[in-house]
Amino acid sequence: MRDVLPDGNARTAYAVQKILTDVALAGGRRISGRKIGLTSPAVQRQLGVDQPDFGVLFEDMAVPAAGVADPGLLLQPRIETEIAFVLGSDLDGPDLDEVAVRAATEYVVAALEIVDSRIAGWDITFVDTVADNASSGLYVLGAERHALDGRDLTGVRMELADGTGVVVSKGVGSACLGDPVRAVLWLARTCQALGSPLRAGEVVLSGALGPMVEAGPDSEFTASLCGLGTVSVGFSGRRERG
Repeated sequence: MRDVLPDGNARTAYAVQKILTDVALAGGRRISGRKIGLTSPAVQRQLGVDQPDFGVLFEDMAVPAAGVADPGLLLQPRIETEIAFVLGSDLDGPDLDEVAVRAATEYVVAALEIVDSRIAGWDITFVDTVADNASSGLYVLGAERHALDGRDLTGVRMELADGTGVVVSKGVGSACLGDPVRAVLWLARTCQALGSPLRAGEVVLSGALGPMVEAGPDSEFTASLCGLGTVSVGFSGRRERG
């Protein structure tokens, strides 16, 4: 996309994302929430940006806990562990702060995001990933729901293990923009400024706690998040898409 868009800037990339979202909605898909990407300072430096990005989650992106991802929906998937916020009330208004985020959150839950890219070989820039709905693919929510209240998420430790039990990724809550609550606040302010505020019932994937891992055919993954439980998903053998 960086070679196609006339000016190659973020605003134009988000315009492309919105056009594709509108097409999806016109086709009958329903929005279930949003996702935040590029919350790691290292990844931001790699892409030459100083802020995260976001994309839209649709209801048909949700994979049941401990379910199997549909190979027909994926191209070159990778998996990362996150904390998901499920909103109990709208996150909108003139005084958005971390207190407002906590008050609006019905519960938090361990989550896996299956990221994917239409850009061959994941050779992406910021413009590419934004236009491609922030490289969204699928997502999985764990079964354990926990009240956020005053819970400190910065110290939540995460381990992601493959089907053989080998730990393939580790991380901590503070890796997500310093605090997952802060990441959700950034998203709430950004979406409000764009005229599309976060609404009650929406899921917010707050950003990766550790490095993403390639999800090969017939692989399985289980993430354990201290104090938030576990979440698992499998991948069946993928077929080629034309």
